[in-house]
Amino acid sequence: MTTEDHEGHAHAQGLWKLAVAAVGVVFGDIGTSPLYAFRETFDGHHPLALDTLHIMGVISLMFWSMMIVVTLKYVSVIMRADNKGEGGSLALLALISGRTAQKRWTRGIILLGVFATALFYGDSMITPAVSVLGAVEGLSVASPAFADWVIPLSVMILVGLFAIQRTGTARVGAFFGPVMLLYFLVIATLGVVSVFQTPQILAAFSPHYAVLFFVEDPLPAFLALGSVVLAVTGAEALYADMGHFGRNPIRVSWLFFVLPALMCNYMGQGALLIRDGMIALESPFYMLAPAALQLPLVGIATAAAIIASQAVISGAFSVTQQAIQLGFMPRLRIDHTSAATAGQIYIPLINWLLMTMVLLLVLTFRSSSNLTSAYGIAVTGAMLIDTCLLAVVLFVLWGWKKRYAIPLLAIFFVVDGAYFAANLTKVPDGGWFPLLVGLIVFILLTTWSKGRKLMMGRLRESAMPVKIFIESAANSASRVPGTAVFMTSTPEGVPHALLHNLKHNKVLHERVILLTVKISDSPFVSDRKRVQSEDLGKGFHRMVIRYGFMQDADVPAALKQVRSCGEPFKMMDTSFFLARQTLLPSAKPGMMVWREKIFAWMLRNAESAMEFFKLPTNRVVELGSQVEI
Repeated sequence: MTTEDHEGHAHAQGLWKLAVAAVGVVFGDIGTSPLYAFRETFDGHHPLALDTLHIMGVISLMFWSMMIVVTLKYVSVIMRADNKGEGGSLALLALISGRTAQKRWTRGIILLGVFATALFYGDSMITPAVSVLGAVEGLSVASPAFADWVIPLSVMILVGLFAIQRTGTARVGAFFGPVMLLYFLVIATLGVVSVFQTPQILAAFSPHYAVLFFVEDPLPAFLALGSVVLAVTGAEALYADMGHFGRNPIRVSWLFFVLPALMCNYMGQGALLIRDGMIALESPFYMLAPAALQLPLVGIATAAAIIASQAVISGAFSVTQQAIQLGFMPRLRIDHTSAATAGQIYIPLINWLLMTMVLLLVLTFRSSSNLTSAYGIAVTGAMLIDTCLLAVVLFVLWGWKKRYAIPLLAIFFVVDGAYFAANLTKVPDGGWFPLLVGLIVFILLTTWSKGRKLMMGRLRESAMPVKIFIESAANSASRVPGTAVFMTSTPEGVPHALLHNLKHNKVLHERVILLTVKISDSPFVSDRKRVQSEDLGKGFHRMVIRYGFMQDADVPAALKQVRSCGEPFKMMDTSFFLARQTLLPSAKPGMMVWREKIFAWMLRNAESAMEFFKLPTNRVVELGSQVEI
């Protein structure tokens, strides 16, 4: 074997290894949809007549939805729009806003992207509840005596799942791939066995059955879209998790394993309903299995539901970290659960808030069927927004010709718009929940972003020019040994902490660093571009440390690498000065009073800059300042 052959073989091995891992993490949400999606179409809030026309029509709609929404839109097109390897609404938003900062419509695009992120939090509350409930409900199918155990057991599983988050998922994650592989193999096998008994179901691959469904029953077909879309929930996870596995492993997993397994199972459920009708409608997923195998199937499906929930919870942590770094959220405590993998993080506040809301959903809705009425609207809303962002990418970033871009976008807008409109009919039955959560989160994100810009603007206005300060202070103040680092959010003017320190202590350190930490629109910033410094004279230096929005800000580690500001930094000889702002009511508020109060509350409860920037606790001095916004 030549060297080139060996390298190609190793690359292929790595690709398949990542593809298996992607099956375990990326496809948990869409993989557990067969638990409830097909049943809900016929037995949900808008039930359909159980006949061959409707069964074939629904199967056809599910298949072509997967082909258009997942395969064409996400796997083939949107996954090309990566921000240095990272995907997801916020990564795409950072990419677009970085390239279109001067455009008039940029603010509208940013608000759309932020709202998609806000909707994700609603989705991340519903997914664990509906997945675990849908799996555990198989107990009552296997034996009606277990019916009373469904809710308590679901609650116990979910509490346990959220409780282990603080220990990290690195060890558990090693089992995700094999478990999900087993799950997909089992559901595919059950589906194939059923299809062999009723092979006429294979004709549903033809799109004419979906068209015939709409021609014969237009309104029921439109309303059915609200349940059919449950088959593609989780499609956005392919894009969001691209940074963990890469584009090609996710594509391989979807095209060669997940898509065939899902379609085998949906076809099998359709064939079962054609054969057994209403008898199988209680749970076509579990009734595909012989009675003796239903309890083991409950165990496998529950494991898959836990994995799907884990992926969404981890996604909520990751999105929150990105939102903090990009300036849409205040600093929160972030714990790293793996020394080897930077992306494995735990955010206590988000974890316990999610757990509380998930348990409330389970105890309020009490069945996966009721929860599916709340499910879908957040996902379809986010998908529709992704299409809007894609339009900007095609025309502005990639420069596609209109004759190619417009027909493609028209297909996506029609499909996403139809699904979103169908899900709007579910608002009174529970769809209001993710919309309410999304609205609240959207208000919090935009309030923090605007309040932070207003506060930085006020600080910049009142800041003394550095040159004037250095000339006057350097000649009058006493100098003491050591280094003082004054953290400031604006790289212009004199930090308020420096003015307060000089006013009260009347001394300056021999070396004074005016330090600003900036978060880039890129997910990662290389070490050689990390630090930029400028010598201001008389022992003063202006320094900017840059990080990507997927990286942690470790200021002491960055300072130890600096060699352009005199002697190397020694933490025992360095003091860090921080300013803690207190907001005051303004005669001309920059935003509405109620939003000012929300911003002030968020500012008070933000994580200390000392912990967020990993500053040594015994070398930090905090000085208060007051700001009007």
